[in-house]
Amino acid sequence: MSDARPILFFDSGVGGLSIAGPARDALPTAPFVYVADSAGFPYGEKTEAEIAGRVPALLGRLAERYRPRLIVIACNTASTIALPAVRAALDLPVVGTVPAIKPAAAMSETRTIGVLGTRATVRQAYVDDLAARFAGDCRVIRHGSAELVELAEAKLRGEALSAESFGAVLEGLFGQEGGAAIDVIVNACTHFPLVEAELSAVAPRPIRFVDGGPGIARRIAFLTEGQNWPDSPGDGVAVFTRLGAREHALTPGLAARGFSRIEAL
Repeated sequence: MSDARPILFFDSGVGGLSIAGPARDALPTAPFVYVADSAGFPYGEKTEAEIAGRVPALLGRLAERYRPRLIVIACNTASTIALPAVRAALDLPVVGTVPAIKPAAAMSETRTIGVLGTRATVRQAYVDDLAARFAGDCRVIRHGSAELVELAEAKLRGEALSAESFGAVLEGLFGQEGGAAIDVIVNACTHFPLVEAELSAVAPRPIRFVDGGPGIARRIAFLTEGQNWPDSPGDGVAVFTRLGAREHALTPGLAARGFSRIEAL
């Protein structure tokens, strides 16, 4: 029997599309709801208390409205701060996203990796723990960038972007002590894989980038194994907590990724 309950992806903006894409590849007929907390964007510049209070309350409302079978917090900042509270509040599986430090350490030949995230993410003790557990023999260099979040949003709106803007972001990693040895960069914000090509193009040498999208897709597939799905996914739904001109400008990019219905929360 077909089960039309969706998988719900949640982020402050469009970054979670980098998580929804691999999940769609893994589960091609699963219904998806994508939620951008545009009224709270960007999370990377908010305090931990603001995020810890906002995210569980919003996801409670969204769970009531869309009745998802599973929720993905497709945001590193929200996951590192609010994931335990969300799991405690909701009676359904909740998957978070964390910086892909473990696979980056496995890939690095120079034993120097960069972690590129929001300022709120890179300062988290959770990142310290991941680095200690999985990259203990590596130098882990971090840089927090609010600008790159905005660049990813602008790209999806179809705006022209300068290579210099991306070069300035990477200089925040390579310009630090030991940064010249970085050979793998963790995209520790879900926005950043959306502009990976632009980052790669301005890197001073070939750099490998890694993010959590494929791993999250495997986790979603595991948690929903054996469940029934519709014959086709239908129209994906994109939901905004504030729906203004900036959000409407994203609609062509969202439609190209399967989210052709736009709603306001």
